[in-house]
Amino acid sequence: MVNKLMYRKIQNFKRRGFSKADIIRETGLNKRTVGKYYDMSEKKYHKYIDRTKYRNKIYEYLKKDILEIYKKNGFQQLEKAAVYDCLEEKYDVMPGKERSFRYYITYLIDTGQLKLNGNRRQYRPVEDLPHGQQMQLDFGEFRTKSGLKLYIFAAVLSASRYKYCALQEKPFTTLNLINHLLDCFEFMGGMPAELVIDQDSVMVVSENSGDIIYTKDFKHFIDEMNLKMYVCRKSDPESKGKIENLIKFIKRNFLKLRDFESIEEAQERLFKWLSRRANGKISLATYRIPQEEFAEERKYLKPLRNSIFRKEASAGRETRKVDDLCQISVNSCKYPVPDDYRGKDVEIFRTEEKLLVYDIRTGENIEEHDIRRIPGSKVPHRGRSHRKESNLQELKEKLKELFPIAGWNEFVDRNYETYSRYFRDQHNEALKKFSGEIQAAVMEEAVKFCLENHTYTMANLWDTYQYYKKETELTVAQPKLNSEPGLRNIPAEKRNISVEKRDISEYRAAVNA
Repeated sequence: MVNKLMYRKIQNFKRRGFSKADIIRETGLNKRTVGKYYDMSEKKYHKYIDRTKYRNKIYEYLKKDILEIYKKNGFQQLEKAAVYDCLEEKYDVMPGKERSFRYYITYLIDTGQLKLNGNRRQYRPVEDLPHGQQMQLDFGEFRTKSGLKLYIFAAVLSASRYKYCALQEKPFTTLNLINHLLDCFEFMGGMPAELVIDQDSVMVVSENSGDIIYTKDFKHFIDEMNLKMYVCRKSDPESKGKIENLIKFIKRNFLKLRDFESIEEAQERLFKWLSRRANGKISLATYRIPQEEFAEERKYLKPLRNSIFRKEASAGRETRKVDDLCQISVNSCKYPVPDDYRGKDVEIFRTEEKLLVYDIRTGENIEEHDIRRIPGSKVPHRGRSHRKESNLQELKEKLKELFPIAGWNEFVDRNYETYSRYFRDQHNEALKKFSGEIQAAVMEEAVKFCLENHTYTMANLWDTYQYYKKETELTVAQPKLNSEPGLRNIPAEKRNISVEKRDISEYRAAVNA
């Protein structure tokens, strides 16, 4: 079959007075081919194309599966690439390329074997940015056919369109977001210079004429990572259209055609789809494969820093030898550790601001110091052993003596069982927060609530106590105000003073004078 360009070339030669023999010499085409298209009008040519376009229907045996997919989705307009990907996942090997598959879907539509509802998705070009400059991130929600509610975290590098996505079963908190971002940075092997976000409550508290106030933890995180922020309004396609398109792509191309029994299964299949489809196929925006383009952009990403939010993770820790003075050396500075660790190995985890020291066997956090910037600095020893004070069982019994209220002993036991590895930190947190004046009745209510809801951290108990305390304060009767207008700020002894009233005639006489 001659393509449209060659057909028009033959017709152009014909209009210029070339004979069939002349055209054969000029184009090198077969005599029968030139003869066939020389006498064919453009209208007949298009009809011929329509008849032969779907002649080789190698996907015919998949027609039943294709129609079933569209049926389950109410015969809505689906991305043909999504249908192809779904079948490829099911059968592993497809009989032809994706272009042939798209032609076959069009054939089913043109011949009336597949009737669709809805409109086609519209695309528009987006502006390119330098490598390593920007990453956009956003959230989404999706409920599967089986009823599983999924919350979507997605991020995309603006230059290469390299994508990352993750799922969870509960709404996002600030700590969830930070952990997903750290996973994303580790997945990409570095960080961009700038993050584009919208005014989501897990990141932004308020915005006042350009003055952005971030949530406490998120502010600490972006300062720690030295990330520039660009905050736009929600659903702003001009500022973050790339990530909004990605959220839609995940929903329509991956989630819409699949069902999952668990969040673990959904996440596993999502990562496979991410590699195979989202990063492995040509991007409609750049006409390049994100996976290949990312190999270049990776060179421009900033090195990933350790974060205080990953202090309990084993990744990023280093081993140090404690000297005879119970000190460890980090960047030419000396930091003290408890006396029990003299001559032993410990693990350290450092961020831009903090140095944390861990017992190499138990993983227990035994020291924490602010990072010293001047080489050769020595941090003075605190004169106490952080670990020798008492063993964990003794700490637990001492903590039980803190409050003589119902449920407190049980709460301490639950806290110890759940966070035995970090119980010293939990113990110190309790002493720090509850060392002041505590209302016993309010504390008892808070402990009861935490036990009933299986939340055993001291931080959660403190937040619950503060909530009940405010509720108690609001129930206290307010002072009764005098209902007479204008008398609230007048002393009682002056409220009964009488005012002399003049006759109206006196005022008229004054006016007429």
